[in-house]
Amino acid sequence: MEHSVAASIFNKNEAKVNWHDKALWFVRHKRDLSVHTVKGWEQLRELGSAIKAHTLSNLDNYLVEFEENALKNGVQVHWAANGEEHNRIVHSILKAHQAKKVVKSKSMLTEECHLNPYLEVDNIEVIDTDLGERIVQLAKEPPSHIVLPAIHKNKEEVDELFQEHLGTKPCNGDPQYLTNEARKHLREKFIEADAAITGVNFAIAETGGLVVCTNEGNADMGAHLAPVHIACMGVEKLIPKQEHLGVFLRLLARSATGQPITTYSSHFKKPREGAKMHIVIVDNGRAEQLSRPDFRASLHCIRCGACMNTCPIYRRSGGHSYNATIPGPIGSILSPGKDLKKYSSLPFASTLCGSCSDVCPVKIDIHKQLYKWRQIITKETPQPAMKKMSMKFMGRMFSNPKQYQKIGRAGRWALRNLPKGLINARPNVWGKERDLPKGPKESFDDWYKKRNKNGK
Repeated sequence: MEHSVAASIFNKNEAKVNWHDKALWFVRHKRDLSVHTVKGWEQLRELGSAIKAHTLSNLDNYLVEFEENALKNGVQVHWAANGEEHNRIVHSILKAHQAKKVVKSKSMLTEECHLNPYLEVDNIEVIDTDLGERIVQLAKEPPSHIVLPAIHKNKEEVDELFQEHLGTKPCNGDPQYLTNEARKHLREKFIEADAAITGVNFAIAETGGLVVCTNEGNADMGAHLAPVHIACMGVEKLIPKQEHLGVFLRLLARSATGQPITTYSSHFKKPREGAKMHIVIVDNGRAEQLSRPDFRASLHCIRCGACMNTCPIYRRSGGHSYNATIPGPIGSILSPGKDLKKYSSLPFASTLCGSCSDVCPVKIDIHKQLYKWRQIITKETPQPAMKKMSMKFMGRMFSNPKQYQKIGRAGRWALRNLPKGLINARPNVWGKERDLPKGPKESFDDWYKKRNKNGK
């Protein structure tokens, strides 16, 4: 289903669209307030971008260095070329340890690889322990946002969901009660777990260690209680040195939620005594994206979600309308690189206003990359006949000033004199939702020439 079709379904509930829009803009506003308190914020963004660019240009060396240091720390390192291999590796580790109950913290990589359903086929219970992730898991839905996975659900919907699956009492969406019930439910899962799976926010080549950022401490609960810890990371999560970590920790939380830093920035370097630790390093199309000069900077992304919070399209269409693991502006760059035909509508789900690029903490030129994907998609995938005809007509009109002036005069006359029913007929898709303004009697060009002639 194309983005525009899925978005139109989401837009049928106007009250929910307005609520979703305001909730995300509230987070964007918090981001603005937070970054304005940091002296040298723009220089910090430049530094983050430069570190990422340097790392990607020397990725082979840093991956080898990271593996060598992780092995010295007593960590077992695995390499996966794609999502299927990642899933097989994780499954083999769990099978070797006879693990049947798994607690998992937020990991967009495991969502990307569809790990949960893969393990569940073998009767392995996988419990997402991030509260938002657990909510969408109970609802049998994918996350709609990479930081706020259940942002599309209000507290009343969560109340009903918990009543159905956790046996809670009706509470009219009381957040305190729902949080306490979720805590009790998840504590049992942590205690019973045979293994814990976490994502990786940053992996440090110099030390072989990794950092997981959460606000709920759920990654720590899993990794510290379970006898096996499996950390799953994309190759782009790497940074060269420990000293670089402070740059990204300052950028991440402020951009994501307006916090100075995540509540928990947990460092994992080696397995605790009597436990096992594994790291699965995954490519899954990242090397191919790295090979594209126009799009390699998209791998700078630190998964803060700031571009989603500010995007006028995302806020009014919902994350599920993108039908991709990573929705919003950055996802609309990453997804076509994996399947151009399937995700060909996503780069067009943008106004190209540039707000996403303005808030990106590592200065990815998101709107420019979206435009470049549009050019590629238009050349390499079939386009609707009406669209091709209209674009050719527009191209001829704009290249011929006299023709442009004639059509402009006709258009202004039509907007002044024709009935709205005719103007907003089927070819004018915008007319379904909004009226065009009444046409002026003269063009700006005519007005300017007249004004200039009169010496004004």
